[in-house]
Amino acid sequence: MGKSLKQRIAEAVREEISIVAYDSEWPRMFEIEAEYLRSLLPRQLITRIEHFGSTAVPGLAAKPIVDLLVEVRSLDETRSVIVPLLESEGYDYFWRTDTSPPYAWFIKRDAEGKRTHHIHMVEASSKLWERLYFRDYLREFPDEAGRYEELKMLLAEKHPNDRIAYTKAKTAFITAVTERAKQYYNPA
Repeated sequence: MGKSLKQRIAEAVREEISIVAYDSEWPRMFEIEAEYLRSLLPRQLITRIEHFGSTAVPGLAAKPIVDLLVEVRSLDETRSVIVPLLESEGYDYFWRTDTSPPYAWFIKRDAEGKRTHHIHMVEASSKLWERLYFRDYLREFPDEAGRYEELKMLLAEKHPNDRIAYTKAKTAFITAVTERAKQYYNPA
């Protein structure tokens, strides 16, 4: 019998956090995965796919995991149609209720079991799309990206096997930069 959801979550949040130098292959890894998802999933259920997170910012050190933000027509349809398809392909699936609104989250791993991609599936109205403001701002302002990199390195050292603590400790920085980015890109 497989592991319970509680066991799977406990293992996932304790996986090692390592920050590595920027890899120019990350954009290509995004493109390959996005094309794979477009070929596998029903076209009527997904619309856009964006590369976000630190691997989407040229020159920024990051966890070597490519984040994809996928717009889906319906989370209910995602759970009934997409989840079984991706699970049959070996992706780990979690229903994320720690954010508002909740969303479908998948982890893709390589042959050695290391994470290679995180796929976040959300509806068009999701607040998670604001993550693109953060990405774009870091792309445009390298000094801000450098401050974020320093913070991530410090936190990965402080919380090497606690993804929850690592993420929570970054939240204030991300929120502040996202708010600045929203004002910058959408001046009143």
